Amino acid sequence: MAKNLAESARGHGPSPLPKQLRILVADDDRDAVLTLMTLLRDDGHDVRGVYKGRQALDAFASFEPDVLLLDIALPELSGWEVAREIKARHRKHPLIVGISGEYKSRSDAILSEIIGFDHYLTKPYAIDDLVALIAPLRFPKED
Repeated sequence: MAKNLAESARGHGPSPLPKQLRILVADDDRDAVLTLMTLLRDDGHDVRGVYKGRQALDAFASFEPDVLLLDIALPELSGWEVAREIKARHRKHPLIVGISGEYKSRSDAILSEIIGFDHYLTKPYAIDDLVALIAPLRFPKED
């Protein structure tokens, strides 16, 4: 069977289509949640947004996201508490990205790493930085 032009140019089979990710955005800043939801949906993802720590735990249990974008300064439960609960209660853990405009010191990032966050961004951050963090899940390597 003949290869298509793009396959011939690369010298190997077709690249896989990007995977649609389930992404939960938890931030008390409603504009930040709505903006991220819009950008991530436009990129082809299934996205839900919440504004409080307890809502994040409930949404995590029902939505089972691949990625959790978690503000640290959430009402009711901090992002650190939410991540700790998820790690303790659930076998399957999503990629957890901590986001904060308040907790910007190196010690805050270290605490997040100890708790189990995979990445830590401080506000303001470039959306391209966030997209780069989730790209390995979206474009899994073929074996």
